[in-house]
Amino acid sequence: MSTKTIPYVPYKVKDISLADWGRKEIELAEAEMPGLMALREEYKDEQPLKGARIAGCLHMTIQTAVLIETLTALGADVTWSSCNIFSTQDQAAAAIAAAGVPVYAWKGMNEEEFDWCIEQTLFFGEDRKPLNMILDDGGDLTNMVLDKYPELAADVKGLSEETTTGVHRLYERVKNGTLPMPAINVNDSVTKSKFDNKYGCRESAVDAIRRATDTMLAGKRVVVAGYGDVGKGTAASFKGAGSIVTVTEIDPICALQA
Repeated sequence: MSTKTIPYVPYKVKDISLADWGRKEIELAEAEMPGLMALREEYKDEQPLKGARIAGCLHMTIQTAVLIETLTALGADVTWSSCNIFSTQDQAAAAIAAAGVPVYAWKGMNEEEFDWCIEQTLFFGEDRKPLNMILDDGGDLTNMVLDKYPELAADVKGLSEETTTGVHRLYERVKNGTLPMPAINVNDSVTKSKFDNKYGCRESAVDAIRRATDTMLAGKRVVVAGYGDVGKGTAASFKGAGSIVTVTEIDPICALQA
C-alpha cells in the first residue's frame, strides 16, 4: 500500500479542551518520575534521539505523557496510539496533542477505530515519512507493520515490547523466521518484572477496584489467579485492604511462596 493512501490527520482525541487539565496532571506526574526528568536534563543538549521517528502504542495515560515528552525533548519525532480501547485518559491525550505530538487515542474506541488509530502512527507529518522505531505494548503495532505494511520493516531500526502477550508474539515470529528487526524484551527486564509488576500492582489493584465498584474491600473474599510478580503485588494489595485472599497457582514454587 502506498503511503499516499493514508491522508494526514494531525491528531484525533476525545476533547482537545481537556488539554489544560491534562497539563496540570502531567506536571504533577513529573515530580514522581525523577528518572525521566533526569534524562531530559542530562541529554537535552546532545539530542541523542535526533532523527528517530518513534511510533508508540502504549496506554495513553498521564505517566505515558511524561515518557512521550521525554522522547521529544531528546530529539525524537513521536506519534502515539493507545494499546487498549478503554485505558486512555482523555485529558492526557489532549495535552499531548495540544503540545504538537500526533496522538490518536480516546477512551471507549471500538475495534475498527483502534486499528485506525494505530495505522495513523505509521507515517509522520505531511510529508508522510515512515516510522523507524517501534515502542509497543501487546504487539498490535508490530503486527500491523509486519503483516499489513511489510515494506516499512526494512527501515525499522528496532522495537521494544512491554507485555508478556507481545513478547510471546515476538518469540513466535523468531521461531518462524518472520521477525526482520531487533527487539527488546522489556517485559522480562528486572526493573519491569521486579518493580513495576510487583510494586505497581500493589499500589493500583485495590485503587482500581474501589474506583470501579465503590465497594468496601475489608472482609471480602478475593481470589488471585497466579502468584508471579503481578500476583504477589495484587495479593498484597488486597491483604492490606483487609480482604481474605486466596491464591491459585500451578507452579509449585510460586504456590509454596504463597
